[in-house]
Amino acid sequence: MIAMAAMTAIVLLSASETGAAAQDSEPVVRKTESAVQFISEPVVQVLPGDSGDETGSDDPAPSQDGDANSLAQLIAAQPQPEELARELTCLAGAIYFEARGESLDGQLAVGRVVVARAKSGRFPDTYCGVVFQRSQFSFVRGHALPAIRKTSNAWRTAVAIAQIAHGGSWESPTEGALFFHATWVSPGWRLTRVARVDNHVFYR
Repeated sequence: MIAMAAMTAIVLLSASETGAAAQDSEPVVRKTESAVQFISEPVVQVLPGDSGDETGSDDPAPSQDGDANSLAQLIAAQPQPEELARELTCLAGAIYFEARGESLDGQLAVGRVVVARAKSGRFPDTYCGVVFQRSQFSFVRGHALPAIRKTSNAWRTAVAIAQIAHGGSWESPTEGALFFHATWVSPGWRLTRVARVDNHVFYR
């Protein structure tokens, strides 16, 4: 059970790409390493049945059991719409600014946290609401996303991963996580650790 302090005390971590905050804490520098470490068994993902809502497109995302044999293949199969819905732009923006230098699994893990928050009933119920919630993401500037190089491969990847994260079409190693922080800080949260992926540690 998450301590009441983790629900009420939320702090903006000063370093860029520091994660979705849970409570006030002093960052502590610590050594990082790239690895996925499972602390408990991952939750088996139930594919959502929603499509055509304001956060996604009218077409359901392909399932993990479909034609794609890898996350990279599924990303390559995603459409690149000329105009992206606002909610998917917020979701893709969180992936882009938090994890664009990380593995595809790391980027998907960040996206799935935003999706999980929007569905949890404990946070705003839209992706933009989650991303722009005060003191949660350090990249947010004045209730807006910074400028994005939308012609970059990193943005195209973030858009594809946002569609996959929204559709639940690939299982993330961090399913069920609602919080994460960068590995170079140690906030001492009283939460259940789910996994570490690349430079983020995930909790529920």
